[in-house]
Amino acid sequence: MPHNGRHVKTKYVIQLIALSALWGASFMLIRIASPLLGPSVLAALRIGVATLTLAVLMRAMQHRWPLQYWRELALLGALSVAFPFLLFAWAALHLPAGYSALLNTTAVVFGIFAAAWLKEDTLTVRKLIGCACGFAGVALIVGLGPVKLSLQVILAALACVAASACYGISTPLMKRAIGRMQPLEIAAGIHGVSLLMLVPGAVWNWPQAQFTPGALAAVAVMGVVTSGLAYWLHIRILAHVSPVAAMSPTFLIPIFGVTWGHLFLGEQLSSGIYAGGALVLVASALITGFNPWRQALDAVDAEL
Repeated sequence: MPHNGRHVKTKYVIQLIALSALWGASFMLIRIASPLLGPSVLAALRIGVATLTLAVLMRAMQHRWPLQYWRELALLGALSVAFPFLLFAWAALHLPAGYSALLNTTAVVFGIFAAAWLKEDTLTVRKLIGCACGFAGVALIVGLGPVKLSLQVILAALACVAASACYGISTPLMKRAIGRMQPLEIAAGIHGVSLLMLVPGAVWNWPQAQFTPGALAAVAVMGVVTSGLAYWLHIRILAHVSPVAAMSPTFLIPIFGVTWGHLFLGEQLSSGIYAGGALVLVASALITGFNPWRQALDAVDAEL
C-alpha cells in the first residue's frame, strides 16, 4: 500500500488518532500549569522532562546523540518545540484550552505552503479555498467565543497561530531529517537543544513560579507522555507517511481539546466555537484531502 495521505495503513491511522487525544489533553494541562509556573518555567520544565525521558530511551536502545547535525536540530527544535511550547504556554494565560486547540489547527495551512515550497506537495485551488476557510474559522472562534474580546485575547490568539505556523513549517523539514537520523535521535536532539534555548528565561522567572503538586503533575505528564513519547511516535509515523498525512492529528486535536477543557476545566462552549471549529476542520479537510475516518474504514476493508 503506498505511503501517502490517501493510503495510510490502519496502524498509522490508529496511532495518529491516539496522538490527537494526547495532544488535545496537553492544552488542558498547559492551561492548568501555566498560570502557576509561568510560561517560560513551564516550557523549560516540560522540555527538560521530555529530554530526560528520551535520553533514557537513547541509552536503553544504544543510540548515539547526533551531535554532527546540531545546526539542523537547533532549527527543528526552535520551530517544533521551543517557540510553540513557549507561545502556547503564554496564550494559556488568556485563552481557554479549547481555543488554543482549535487555533492549533492552522498548522495545516502553514504546513501545506511549506511542503509546496520544499517540493513535498503542490498548491491547488481547493487548498487555497481551504486556507480561506481556516482563517475565517479562526476569526469566528476569537470574535464570537465565550471569552470577551480584548487586546490580550487577540495577542494570545496570534501567539497560537504563530506557534501553529512553526509546527506547520517544521513538519516537511522533519521529514527530510529522517533521511539522516533515526526518529528517536531527532526527538531527543530537538528537545535537548530546545532546553538550552529556554533555560535562561526559566532561570530569570524561577522565583515567581508556584510549584504546586497539580502544576508539577501536569508538567510530568506533558514531559513524559505528550512531549517525549508522543514526539518520538510522531516522527516514527512521519518516516512512513507524507508530511501532510502526518499533520492529520492537527485537525482531530480540537475534538479532544475542546472536550477535555469542557469536562475537566468547565470551559464554556458557544456558537462561535462550534461554527469556527467546523470551518477550521473543513479547511483542514480541503487542504489535506485527508479524512482519517474514511481512511480507517478503507484500510479495514482492504484487509478483509
